[in-house]
Amino acid sequence: MASLEVADVFRRFAPSYLYAYGADMPPSHRRAIEDILACRTEVMGGHIYHCQDCGERFYVLHGCGNRACPSCHYGRTMKWLDARRDQMLPCPYYHVVFTLPEHLRAIARGNQSGCYGILMKAAVRALMTACANPRYLGATPAVMAVLHTWNASMGLHPHVHLLVSGGGGNGNEPQWRTPAEGFLAPVRVLSRLVEGIFMDLLAKKRQDLKAVLPRPKKQHKWVVWAQCIDYGVEHVLDYLGRYIHRIAIANCRILEVNETHVLFKHKDRKKNKWRITRLAGHEFMRRFLQHVLPRGFHKVRYYGLWHCSKRKQLERIRFALELRNGPVALQEQTGEADANDSECIDPDTGEIHTHDTPPCPRCGACNTRHVMHIKPTNKKGAVQTNARASPQIQAA
Repeated sequence: MASLEVADVFRRFAPSYLYAYGADMPPSHRRAIEDILACRTEVMGGHIYHCQDCGERFYVLHGCGNRACPSCHYGRTMKWLDARRDQMLPCPYYHVVFTLPEHLRAIARGNQSGCYGILMKAAVRALMTACANPRYLGATPAVMAVLHTWNASMGLHPHVHLLVSGGGGNGNEPQWRTPAEGFLAPVRVLSRLVEGIFMDLLAKKRQDLKAVLPRPKKQHKWVVWAQCIDYGVEHVLDYLGRYIHRIAIANCRILEVNETHVLFKHKDRKKNKWRITRLAGHEFMRRFLQHVLPRGFHKVRYYGLWHCSKRKQLERIRFALELRNGPVALQEQTGEADANDSECIDPDTGEIHTHDTPPCPRCGACNTRHVMHIKPTNKKGAVQTNARASPQIQAA
């Protein structure tokens, strides 16, 4: 039985969903639907190969390249992880998470660009303010911020993950300072700081939203979680890298798609058990699309020593730390490479230049030959020129 994909859900429910809600749908949502439906189909174009061992002819269709598509971006994720490994300093690290309170989530959902950007800035400023205090660190650490907006069941749960170096630089000198108390800052201090900074930024940049904010209840608190990473920086990088170019749900978690509902599995982390959720088709699409960010919004941002303006200081600090602690040790990444990693397609001529053609899906042999380029087509079957890369092998 072929595995199900988000595209299968969209093919069944997207027409009725667009008919019901298309007039009020943001452009980013409509673009995500169109791209995921076209992903790895003739609309995107591709290439035909021939296996010279078994005679099988197979094709490689292009992916859509949309950052919300669960089927694309394996190669980009691996490149992102490799780049982050090169940036890692030989020091301990902290994993800090800032979560938006429940009473603010509905407003954030309708104002993604403003509220999510303010959330990321408030989280980093709160951390930097606490780290600047000599009582805790008294220096500027290296910080990477990644925005997530979902929980395991695709509900709205905006939060910011911060990967923070367990130390920082003092001014422009390569002097390295470590936390005085063994931790960056108390989470209660960070909670108070992020709440105040968020409200101040919201009042300055979005006074219209500040005026309609609901009154918080006792249970509506700013939750901050922080922990020294004793389970390996590689683990955190892999966790964050999984969602850098994707959102909400992977294709492997979809179990069934019928005429009216979608079944998928998700992890209950409190009880450490897998659970199955059954949603109506429109509700599944609503939950998925609410995590599609506006075009141009950067969900990964770098601050402190990892900011581009601090590169020279970062290299001086890295050199000093490696002399003292040795180079950073990270595991080698293993796994299958994306079929697009070895290809370079000329967008003008459509010619393919490869270091190694993809293996045959039937016999697994690498003795394959490129036959022809499949030009992308639009809905009416006419040839178009906006083909994108990220192909995946499919049997003909």
